[in-house]
Order: sequence, then structure tokens, then C-alpha cells
Amino acid sequence: MGAGSGLDRGKYGKIGAREGGTGQDQGMGRLGWGDLSQGKPSGSAPGHAVYEARAPSGICSAHLLPGVTPGTPSPARPVCFGPSQEVLGEDKLLAILKERELKIYWGTATTGKPHVAYFVPMSKIADFLKAGCEVTILFADLHAYLDNMKAPWELLELRTRYYEHVIKAMLESIGVPLEKLKFVRGTDYQLSKEYTLDVYRLSSVVTQHDAKKAGAEVVKQVEHPLLSGLLYPGLQALDEEYLKVDAQFGGVDQRKIFTFAEKYLPSLGYAKRVHLMNPMVPGLTGSKMSSSEEDSKIDLLDRKEDVKKKLKKAFCEPGNVENNGVLSFIKHVLFPLKSEFVVLREEKWGGNKTYTAYEALEKDFAEQVVHPGDLKNSVEVALNKLLDPIREKFNCPELKKLSSAAYPTPAKAKPGEKGTKNSEPEDVVPSRLDIRVGKVISVEKHPDADSLYVEKIDVGEAEPRTVVSGLVHFVPKEQLQDRLVVLLCNLKPQKMRGVESQGMVLCASSVGEPRQVEPLDPPAGCCAGERVYVEGYEGGEPDEELKPKKKVFEKLQADFHISEDCVAQWKQRNFLTKLGTVSCKSLKGGSIS
Repeated sequence: MGAGSGLDRGKYGKIGAREGGTGQDQGMGRLGWGDLSQGKPSGSAPGHAVYEARAPSGICSAHLLPGVTPGTPSPARPVCFGPSQEVLGEDKLLAILKERELKIYWGTATTGKPHVAYFVPMSKIADFLKAGCEVTILFADLHAYLDNMKAPWELLELRTRYYEHVIKAMLESIGVPLEKLKFVRGTDYQLSKEYTLDVYRLSSVVTQHDAKKAGAEVVKQVEHPLLSGLLYPGLQALDEEYLKVDAQFGGVDQRKIFTFAEKYLPSLGYAKRVHLMNPMVPGLTGSKMSSSEEDSKIDLLDRKEDVKKKLKKAFCEPGNVENNGVLSFIKHVLFPLKSEFVVLREEKWGGNKTYTAYEALEKDFAEQVVHPGDLKNSVEVALNKLLDPIREKFNCPELKKLSSAAYPTPAKAKPGEKGTKNSEPEDVVPSRLDIRVGKVISVEKHPDADSLYVEKIDVGEAEPRTVVSGLVHFVPKEQLQDRLVVLLCNLKPQKMRGVESQGMVLCASSVGEPRQVEPLDPPAGCCAGERVYVEGYEGGEPDEELKPKKKVFEKLQADFHISEDCVAQWKQRNFLTKLGTVSCKSLKGGSIS
């Protein structure tokens, strides 16, 4: 759920971001229908004429496609919100608009912090409201948990509250009246008996192939997907029925979920909905703007110095308009919101210049009339004006506390922990560790070492891993067989007395003598392959392989310990799976190795 990029597939035109026109045109409703032969000219744009047409739902703007002669009979067409847009179900959209205003919803899963690309759907929501639509915003908290546990239960409520405050602040910053909006949380109705029964009904007709395919662009893809990720598209489809809307609005990255809904909702006796898609904003690095890639995005609460730093590092090669994150941001965020962009520069370089069409700006940049430095500085000024009201709202103690609690700050490297020469210090955080639940399939004594076991452990991969552990003197063989353990999976494989070990079984160790060792216990009900993470660090990607010279595990291990409640912790933050805390049987206050 969220912003995405679209394709020009609309049979009658395009629905998308706001488009400039006359001042009169910009203030009118922008979603409707009409017989364009009865319209009158209100402005023009390259390649097509702009008309006003009066319809039962009121006055609206409508765009003739290239080649249509103004004043000639023409079929009713949906209003053009802007380029790069796709609509599924135009005929149904037009039929509804002949009778009444459209009921539409936009949903967002409450996972990572919302960033500036969220202004794309926000500007479109403003357009829907101006057109008289009834708009619902869904804070999809349950979806957030289902998407590979990006938001654990412990943080779900806090993150949903954060999203509600920050999105309301965004809408207010662009002048959207909140009293016209309806705000709903997914868990307000998704835990009801009726909804739950429909989930089961849907699961009885949906194939695993279709569920996985539908979520391919939205749900985090892993080698061994959890069942929760397969449920995600079905729940989003059911939301359309339970929110009682005519249409769902989202990014083009959700197109497969939208077509999934169109295919399967009728099998439950529910109607197909209209689907509208907005463009996806490339990040400042040239790839997708993503909450998980820090340098690709600008957070809504980033300080002005952070905005400057990120823009300074952004890809913006002179004359290169391909994969240019700064230009893309102007095109997809600033132009739709303001319908113009001002390049600020000194008089000796030509002075300030106002662009009312993005194409003109792109042309000047390609011809190197506009310098990357001037472009970045101009974006910085425009963006800070947009973010200032949001920063001000979140400057109160209550919302500062909420932000910190919902998104705990990752620990930074301590002074003196320097990186390699000419590089910035690395963040040594628990999310870099690939820790999983494993099931011991077999245990044998090492053929050449009396103190070592050789275990076969299932961690949810095609083949079990071979792991060598020094547990012979601490844990009887029969106590290891078939038990669940916690395995560190991204250590570099190394041979131990001739047998290559492909992981480390994490154990609690007592303080003092005689030494006692107990393997860590995942929560009851866990399955092999489930992820183990440290509270507050569930969103990061683990290293593919920990480099021995970096000593990432060793640095983190220094702060591993067992609490007085026998819970495994890192700096007082619990080790967790989706089912609860990781613990040991009895070694209170012990270490973990």
C-alpha cells in the first residue's frame, strides 16, 4: 500500500496528478464526465485541448486526446489528473459518476517512516476531495505485521498512531480539509467475525501461485516466504468490500494486487472495484525511494541540515535526465503540488527562472542551461517550505516521544570505533545478523574431536546446514535431537577439525565456575527458518556474510546477556520472533555466545 508509478493504459485518457491550466480550471472539481461537444474552451496544453463540461455531478475539466477536433461530438471521458497514470475499470467509473460522487479509499501499511514521496498520493487525495469524492484513508496496521513482520506487535500501535499524526500533518500542509476525510484503522474491522470468515472463504479459492504473484511488488520477497505474506493480497482485496467503496487508489506497484481483487472478489459474491494508480517516485540515488534505503529518501521530519546533506549526495549528473533522482522528485512531487518550479540562481548565471511545465525544465537541464548545483539548492528551498509545518507540529513533547518510541534510534558506533581509511564508520547494529530459528535433525559426535557435536539443522532452506558445536560436555545428545535452537546463519563458514561449520548455535553461558551452557530457546510454536531479531531493529537487512576482519558479531556480542527473567537481550532490548521472546531455562545474568 502506498505510492507507485503508472502506465498510460487508460482507454479514454489518464487519471493522475493535478495538471496546470487556467486559474479557474485549477480550482474546479477534477473528476467527472461530460459530453465534450457541449463544452467550451478553458485553456490549452501541448497535444490536446482543455474543455469544461457540465455534468450531473457538477463542472469538471476534461481533456481531449490528440487528434480530436474541439467542438466535435465525443464520448464522455474521465478527467485527466496528469501523466503516467493507469485506471482499471473506466466504464464502471463513468457509470458511477453519472449517478453520484465516487467513494474511494487509499491505504498505507504502517511500517517504515513515511517520506516525502507520500506527497504524491496526498496531492491526489486533495484532487479527489475537490471533485466531491468521499475519501477514506486506511491505516493498515494488520497488513504491516503480515509483511514479513516489518512492524512487530510491540510497535504496531505506536507506529499506527505515528502514521495518523504525520499524514494528517501532511494533508494540512497542502491545504486539505481533514473534516472531509474518513480515517480508519485496519484492526477496527479486520478482526471481526465476518471479516475473518471471509478470509477463510477466500483462502479456499485462491491458489498459492496467485497469492504469491499478487504480492510480488509489495510484500517483501524471501526464499522461503511466510504464510502471512501470502495472506496479504487477499486482505487488501477484502478491504474494498468492508470499507464499502467504489474504487481503491494506490501505486502502480500494487497493480497485481488490484487485478487479484478483480479476479477473486466476485467469487465471494462481491463486486469488482475501480482501481486508480499514481506514479512511483524514484529515490535520490536513482532507484526506488524506499524507507529501508536511507540515502534514497527524505523523511518528513528530517532536519534542514539532513535535507541539504542528502540532496548534496543525490545523483544529478550534468545533462543526464535518466535515473536522475532530483529531477524525478521535482516531476513527481513538487510540480503536482505547486504546478510550477522556480530555479534559484545568481544574476550572473541568468537569475531566477520559473518553469510552468516540467518538460521545459528537463529540456534546459539536458542542454546544461540549468546547473545541478542550482537545481539541488532550489529543491532544498522548496522542500523545506513544504516540510516546515510538519516539523513544527512534531516539535511538541508528546509527538517527539511518540516518534522516538515508534522508531527507536539504532545505536551508532562509539567514539574511537573508526571505519577503514577514507570511509565513514559502519553502523554495528543487530539487524546485520542473520539469526533464525533452527530445528536439529541429527546429532553425532565429531569423528576427530571428543568435545564437538556435528549437527544437521533445518533453517528453512532447501537443505539442512551442517553445524559444529562445542556442547558435548554441557548438553546430552538426546536433549539436542529434534529440539528448536537459535542459529546465527551469516558467519563465514569455517572448518573445525576437518568439518565445515555453516552456522553457530547461540547459547547462554553462566557467570563463574563451574561453567554451565544452555542453548537459547525460541518461543513455543516457532517453525524452522523464522527470523529472530532484536526489538527495535526488525526492519534492517542482514549482511549476506559477516566479514571476519570487521568483527561485527564480536562487537555486538559484547552487549548480549540474559536478563533476570531469563530473556535473551542486547543492551536491554529483547531477542524476539513473531511469537514472542527468546529465552533460556535458568542462567539468569549469563552471557550469550
